Amino acid sequence: MFYKMITSTVLLTSFVLAGNTGFEYEGITIKTIDVNGKAKPIVVKRDIPEECKKVPINNTMVWTGNYANAKVPEACKSTYVHTTGKLLPIQLHEDINTYGELEVLAFMKEMQTDDSMMLIDGRKQGWYDYRTIPGAVNMPFHHFKERESFEFEFEHALRTLGVVIHDDDTLDFTKVKTIVIFCNGPWCSQSVAMIEALVEIGYPPEKINWYRGGMQNWLGAGMTSTRK
Repeated sequence: MFYKMITSTVLLTSFVLAGNTGFEYEGITIKTIDVNGKAKPIVVKRDIPEECKKVPINNTMVWTGNYANAKVPEACKSTYVHTTGKLLPIQLHEDINTYGELEVLAFMKEMQTDDSMMLIDGRKQGWYDYRTIPGAVNMPFHHFKERESFEFEFEHALRTLGVVIHDDDTLDFTKVKTIVIFCNGPWCSQSVAMIEALVEIGYPPEKINWYRGGMQNWLGAGMTSTRK
């Protein structure tokens, strides 16, 4: 099943996750009409100034700071670093739903009375502790991606998800939870890495939902977050 996913998305996600080689960096040339009515080519791309590439990527640098008209009250402003990570496609797999904020909210509401549902923050613990979506459970993506090095954490996470681990190490996914996974934003590949690892080991993709917008879209929309 994992190979089915790879064949359908590898051309897009492979260079999305591997360096600044995606088409958003190479640019796409389009024709526009200038004020004189003449056709003019312009390259549309993700343009990151050199000084932005030197910004350290940590909680303070990513999640603080804002901009808007000077007359707008500070409490009304929200924006975050947009020059990090790799832009991600809308659809990762034909059986995996991509969620927006309203779908996440609806999921969270239903989750309150349904133990078979779980909202998962796939970031490392430091990011989770700094700020997350209320009700989210932290399952760091690298515990799945690098499962040979995190055997205890990996197996604990699987059992939390409802996976049965047999004595011969085979996995039973019959009663697994329906999950929503997110990370820092539409440029954050951590949730993708976790999803790929889950599908690779046999987790049913129809039980996986992906909140692509992650924390950036969540906070940008003024949604409630929790901090330790």
